[in-house]
Amino acid sequence: MKECKKIINYFPDFLKSIQNSNLSKSTLNCHERHLSQFKRWLLANNLENIKPNELTEEDIKNYISFLKNKKNSRGDIISKQTQKNYIRTIRYFLKFLENKDLDCTSSEKARLEKKIESDIQKLVNYYFKTKGLDLEDIKKSARKKKIIYSRYTKPAKDLIELAGSLDEAKKAVKKVADWANSRNLDYAIETVFKKWPELDNLKPKKKEKKPYYKGDKMIKSRGKWYVIDSQGEWFEFAGKEEDINWKEE
Repeated sequence: MKECKKIINYFPDFLKSIQNSNLSKSTLNCHERHLSQFKRWLLANNLENIKPNELTEEDIKNYISFLKNKKNSRGDIISKQTQKNYIRTIRYFLKFLENKDLDCTSSEKARLEKKIESDIQKLVNYYFKTKGLDLEDIKKSARKKKIIYSRYTKPAKDLIELAGSLDEAKKAVKKVADWANSRNLDYAIETVFKKWPELDNLKPKKKEKKPYYKGDKMIKSRGKWYVIDSQGEWFEFAGKEEDINWKEE
């Protein structure tokens, strides 16, 4: 295994490695800019001397929290998509460190990888729970190939990184699920990304209250109430309005 250096000393190596990929010049510039921001954050938090194994999960969470409050040149909070782009760069960088097989990263890498994998599984299972499936249903459907479980792991991982934690990712999925289910719309984990900019304002559709009398539907026409029986026959309502039962539908 190779000798371990300060984490910031690996920035040039990382940038050099991705220059050999098929990324566009603008994308490469973005990665360089995002790394510079991460370096400034490390310096501001007295973390410039840490080595890869000393960068904890809590540090990453703190950096993501910092990004959520970062402002652009106009003084506005940067968009959710921009936050996601910053986080993606750090994810690529950490993966680069793992692949270097440093003698100071192996145990920490294994611990973080195990936790990340567990969180991804939890989020995928939670997504299916909002669809009305429990764990046994998921397993049965996976065995019958009705559900290709691996198809959901990448968007789940990306969502956890964007949201900053498993709990926040679950909250985002629930908001989209409540919104979609109240409108009888289908949704996927990817729908959360599409709705991310408006997530805070995403509300379930309010249920409409409809009148009933002893289980039969009612309708008001020309100022009079009518009861509609199971055969579709209309009868003028002779009771009082307080006898009407209003049900949410």
